[in-house]
Amino acid sequence: MTPFLQLTSMLVIILVAAKLAGWLTTRLGQPSVLGELLVGIALGPSLLDITHLQFVTDSHLTEVILQLGELGVLLIMFMAGLELHLDELFGHVRVSALAGVLGVIVPVVMGWGIGALFGMDTSAALFLGLTLGATSVSISVQTLMELKALRTRVGLSLLGAAVFDDVLVIVLLSIFLALSGGGGGFARVGWIFTRILAFLLLSMAFGRWVLPRLTRRVAELHISQGSLALAVVVMLVYGLAAEIVGGMAAITGTFIAGLMYARSSDKSRVENGLLALSYGFFVPIFFISIGLSINLRQVPASALWLMLAVCITAIGGKWLGSGFGARLAGFSWRESIQLGAGMVSRGEVGLIVGAVGLSNGLVTDAEFSAIIGMVVITTLITPLLLRGLFGRAQNKAVPQNQQGA
Repeated sequence: MTPFLQLTSMLVIILVAAKLAGWLTTRLGQPSVLGELLVGIALGPSLLDITHLQFVTDSHLTEVILQLGELGVLLIMFMAGLELHLDELFGHVRVSALAGVLGVIVPVVMGWGIGALFGMDTSAALFLGLTLGATSVSISVQTLMELKALRTRVGLSLLGAAVFDDVLVIVLLSIFLALSGGGGGFARVGWIFTRILAFLLLSMAFGRWVLPRLTRRVAELHISQGSLALAVVVMLVYGLAAEIVGGMAAITGTFIAGLMYARSSDKSRVENGLLALSYGFFVPIFFISIGLSINLRQVPASALWLMLAVCITAIGGKWLGSGFGARLAGFSWRESIQLGAGMVSRGEVGLIVGAVGLSNGLVTDAEFSAIIGMVVITTLITPLLLRGLFGRAQNKAVPQNQQGA
């Protein structure tokens, strides 16, 4: 079987399994994303390991699927930005800042303490704390879309808090790597801030003055789906710029791209096309790919107690930190608890940060396995928490094109 036919076979399995699992979990009253995450783990190396079946000989197959999945998470965040307006986010800056900053500081300190308690050296314990400080709201965004709660005060503040979280974790991680590597110092920290500021200013300027003119011009051309193609290109460029210019996560860039595109007259023209493209193909692959990238069989028995402690700390630290920050900003206790729960998931960001530590010799294989277990648990528990906290009423009559199922 040729590599193309192998890829085609895998995509058939992934899409069918994702849609069936999503449908089943919605029938059980849970978000469809939970079913897709669970079936992804079942299809991955933790159980069935479908990308290593007997007929699969292409060594690059798993990598291709993971990269297709990365496009899915970029589309999720772009669609989230497309549903919002900058004025809505700016109206929740205070709560976003407090929830984002405390949502990093509290789990970092708690993670440091847990690492020290388990006998890890100072560098490894600090890095473990930084791993727990990261967040990935793509799972929460998808769940809130299904619950029709993305444009609530909690949903808006959650997205803003994720941006503050991303910036702060990047800065802290860069400072840590600079100091542990013995070079860079304050000059490197200043350069990091400069890059982040440059990206934010350039992205806002382009979105405010160039993008509206560009979308109108493309709309006037006789090109098949030209407006949709432009939206995808803009999304990808913002993602690239976030990584290359700002040193930030690409998902932050695509979220900002969505915010900018929401201001254009072309929003309604591209929205339906993006929904079909996202939820018909790329987004299900993303949720399945999380399971394909994780092998729970590699978690040694000796790391189970550490993994349990890290999971409890990761959930409690993020929930307490972000929730307390929201409460300080004037949210009710219920809203604060909801926002804190939405920040719990680590997802692909947790895996990336953990991999940085492993490649730099900051954590052992057993400690990295504990981090992987933490990523799995926090990713799976977040949809359940949000579903329970937002209640059944908000899940009624959700449009099919906004569901992962």
